[in-house]
Amino acid sequence: MSMTIALAGNPNCGKTTLFNELTGSRQHVGNWPGVTVDKKEGVYRKNKDVVILDLPGTYSLSPYSAEEIVARDYIVKEKPDAVINIVDGTSIERNLYLSLQVMETGIPMVIAMNMMDEVEARGDRIDCKKLSEILGIPVVPIVARSAKGLKELMDAAVMAAKEHKKSKKAEVFDDNLGSAIEAIADVLGGSDSDENCWQAIKLVENDEVVWKAVPQEKYADIKILVDAANRNADGDAEAKIADCRYQYIGDVVRRCVRKTHRGHVETRSDKLDKVLTNRILALPIFAVVMYLMFACTFSENFLFVEGLPSPGVWLAGVVEAVWGSMQEFVVGAVETMGASEWAVGLVSSCLDGVGAVAGFLPLVLVLFLLMSFLEDSGYMARVAFVMDRVFRHFGLSGRSFIPMLMGFGCSVPALMASRTLESDKDRKITMMITPFMSCGAKLPIYMMFAATLFAGDNQTMVVFSVYMLGIVVAIIGALLLNKFAFKSDASNFIMELPQYRIPTLKSVLIHGWEKVKSFAVKAGTVIFASTVLIWILSSFNFSGMCDMEESFLASIGNAVKWIFAPLGWADWRASVGVVTGWIAKENIVATFGQLFGGVGDEVIEAVSAGEQALPQISEVFNKVSAYSYMAFNLLCMPCFAAVGAIKREMGSWKWTLRAVGFQMLVAYVVALLINVVGNLIF
Repeated sequence: MSMTIALAGNPNCGKTTLFNELTGSRQHVGNWPGVTVDKKEGVYRKNKDVVILDLPGTYSLSPYSAEEIVARDYIVKEKPDAVINIVDGTSIERNLYLSLQVMETGIPMVIAMNMMDEVEARGDRIDCKKLSEILGIPVVPIVARSAKGLKELMDAAVMAAKEHKKSKKAEVFDDNLGSAIEAIADVLGGSDSDENCWQAIKLVENDEVVWKAVPQEKYADIKILVDAANRNADGDAEAKIADCRYQYIGDVVRRCVRKTHRGHVETRSDKLDKVLTNRILALPIFAVVMYLMFACTFSENFLFVEGLPSPGVWLAGVVEAVWGSMQEFVVGAVETMGASEWAVGLVSSCLDGVGAVAGFLPLVLVLFLLMSFLEDSGYMARVAFVMDRVFRHFGLSGRSFIPMLMGFGCSVPALMASRTLESDKDRKITMMITPFMSCGAKLPIYMMFAATLFAGDNQTMVVFSVYMLGIVVAIIGALLLNKFAFKSDASNFIMELPQYRIPTLKSVLIHGWEKVKSFAVKAGTVIFASTVLIWILSSFNFSGMCDMEESFLASIGNAVKWIFAPLGWADWRASVGVVTGWIAKENIVATFGQLFGGVGDEVIEAVSAGEQALPQISEVFNKVSAYSYMAFNLLCMPCFAAVGAIKREMGSWKWTLRAVGFQMLVAYVVALLINVVGNLIF
């Protein structure tokens, strides 16, 4: 028989790491709360009959945000065969609060005491056997990052599911609360039912969702009992329940945990935080870290050594050589087979378009490997904390910066991550400004112009400035939205700062591979299909095959180019690029590759050599208009997939259209200012 085992735990306790190890999944692990925004499903590698679900992190079963509701609803309503509750052994007191609440549901449970390596490194000791005896459930010590103890954990979880051994009911509450909970459970249908007892506890805690489900005929009787419980708890039974739980946890910890140091001991993370979260130094350090990350990706003079390319540029040169040879071979083979001129042109054009995107895979890989390292190390969580000081002035909390940071990878999961925000206002504003972040698909656009029009300049600074422009515009956009569209105070920002850790090579490589795979899949599907369509539209009109200037595509571009003329690019090919970019932002480079001819190989060669290329593009753009073009495509409506994500998360076409309209307006205004002011200065 198949069985379902759910992974539950606090944010950042190692759930997703454990999920990856158990299932072989390549779900990205981020060292901050809120990365998993929906439940993820996988199959246990050693037993195909065991399905494992990775639930979003939650601190309790009294949810406040959308991803916490997902976790609570699944445990309570779907009732998995067993729950593995991952507990961070370095913060056992806080983590056991959720453990007690899961035990109250009566669902079979096993505690995975994670990060035991760090516990031992501190000189502390957790007696898991004794803890198991007190709680009445299996407690298995593990180290998820190194897969230590996972077989024993899964054996215990499968056994608990098979035997359906219910979690022990801990004697947590005092007599007054215990009597009130039992009486309410009896009204609901009987105190011998785990479900009734759990609902009774939630009613005393004044859980709105559970109150709405109370049958009308029982409402008055339960209200009387809850009011009595509140009076006996000095007017706040919810606080009394929490206090009872923490008192029980404190007693359990005193009996099972031996700590070498009493009181707070300054850790390595504390020492680093004195610098990295310093009120004065934090933001300059973040800017330097980001610049160095881009230098490792784009610089032709890596580590300030003349002629030494960065890892990203060096890899781009390798790909250029391989792709160029392959393209030459394929086109030659097609010609040898006696294909017609139009067939040779189609093959060559498609290879140009796809090659223009594929050539940037090494740059994307290096950039995301570095970003993954920063995320998994715990540094990016500090950035969100630091940014709270900035965002607070614009009506948002620092938690909004987490989806924005994820937006540097891809806007779709970043928009989904907005579910972690408790305030509806924060969610809407964050979704409207998150696409302003430079996703990986926009990077080839910047590199194309950097190699074409900024050869000889500091190309790293050009690309870096575009990324920073997105952040600055997002902050200003949040201020305007908060002032004119939403008028309420910023929500509170409470976030756990994880310990600094050196990420595992496996975790970093998984992240990099997933990003590159997604990029490559798009190049081989969406972008390939787009290149075929673009070739047809740029090679034909109603009279048949024709010159590009007389084609369907030229007619379309000429019809709309007047809209973009004030922004500095009135050429029809530039206008067509904007439109094809809404399918996928990489499409802009693929489109230019076909319309300007051979852009893919030439740009990669230019990146590698630090030389100017593509005189055709240089005839259409100057440095100012090129920067305006980059800014417009940075800020305008994202790809259709991201617009679909906005619709799903907003739940309304009205708000989706408002978001897209806001993004288009901001993009046009910023690009116009860049063109006007830039031409005045230069």
